[in-house]
Amino acid sequence: MVGFMGAGKTTVGRALAEHLEYDFFDLDELIETKAGKSVQAIFSELGEAEFRRLEHEAIRACSDRSRTVIALGGGAYVSEENRTLLRTIGRTIWLDCPLDVCLRRVSGDTSRPLLGDEVEMQELLEARRGAYAEADVVVQTGELSPEQLVTEITRH
Repeated sequence: MVGFMGAGKTTVGRALAEHLEYDFFDLDELIETKAGKSVQAIFSELGEAEFRRLEHEAIRACSDRSRTVIALGGGAYVSEENRTLLRTIGRTIWLDCPLDVCLRRVSGDTSRPLLGDEVEMQELLEARRGAYAEADVVVQTGELSPEQLVTEITRH
């Protein structure tokens, strides 16, 4: 599952995994467990470059998994190296969610190190959009429920 912060990757990913009777992993949670600190702490103490390195390692560690849905962090799919690796692992699904919906969902969430004002978020989304568009499946989320999105995803 790829997409911008607040797109619903974790929520929809869990629902999809349950529907398919697959395992589910949230990549950020895997990183936090391995690093012994939150994503926010990794960013502030070690920097974004180190977080991205840990993120790539976590993706690589998932490469031998099957029957698993993985929710990536919002920036994970931006890396060409990660996209190439993910193509060997399985199918990628972009939850293309309108920015206003994403922002409403993450507003005030201090655990998101790259969360900024609306202009900054629009710029970040536009910078990532080209990478997201390389996903195997694109699902327009709008205000669809997780269950509706699972139905839409399983049609592909």
